Amino acid sequence: MALYTAASTSERISFHVLNRKTGHRIRRQFIDSDTGKPVERDGQVKGYEIGSGDYVILDPEEVASAVPESDKTLSVSAFVGCDEIDDVYFDKPYYLAPADPHAEEAFVLIREGMRAKKVAALAQTVLFRRLRTVLIRAHEAGMIATTLNFDYEVRSAEDAFSEVPEFKIKGEMLDLAKHIIKTKAGRFDPSTFDDRYEAALAQLVKAKAEGRKIEPRKLPRREKVVDLMAALRESARITQADTRTSIPRKRKPTAALKRKAAPARRKAG
Repeated sequence: MALYTAASTSERISFHVLNRKTGHRIRRQFIDSDTGKPVERDGQVKGYEIGSGDYVILDPEEVASAVPESDKTLSVSAFVGCDEIDDVYFDKPYYLAPADPHAEEAFVLIREGMRAKKVAALAQTVLFRRLRTVLIRAHEAGMIATTLNFDYEVRSAEDAFSEVPEFKIKGEMLDLAKHIIKTKAGRFDPSTFDDRYEAALAQLVKAKAEGRKIEPRKLPRREKVVDLMAALRESARITQADTRTSIPRKRKPTAALKRKAAPARRKAG
């Protein structure tokens, strides 16, 4: 199996740090916090603080001994339902493809078997010096292997939702929410989502390179806090009004039109 990065930030605009006076790039140094003198790479070691100013020091060889051995394989431990894993555990996606022609038939066999049973595979592999668990799912002609966050990395939802009050939603309010959702129904198209920050940075770089003046951005005016339920009702009212005006209705003929359309009567002879 071969892993290929499915999502990357390498195309984002990146900056170097320069000396404002000379225009030269600045080199980062590690400085001793007490002496104020720079410490070269061969004099640097990793330390874990166990108390104020008290550290357990680990040499590079000792840190390297903790890195798990890697045989560059994916070891499948179980097959689970595709919807069994909570999305909060998803970390980074990779494309998974056969590493050589001899593995193609077995690859397709497993892929189609998982697609037919609607299951995903839990597997372990070493990535960037760590043993990671990945969730493997069928995807088009190949597979997607998504690294999963460790359990200790995922915070409990109770911390975020503990202060959310409980409300009994009445039928009218629930119908209103359903109506708004229905009027905004659509399909997911990632090409329609713009990275406005990245685009703004590109425009800034282009303007500076061309010598154009950069106008400071005007801060948006702070809006007053509005009643969310009132805003929902107003949104529904506007949507309903737009729907009514967009549907052409047959006009009733006026009296003048009726007279004009009526056939001429012959006088009795």
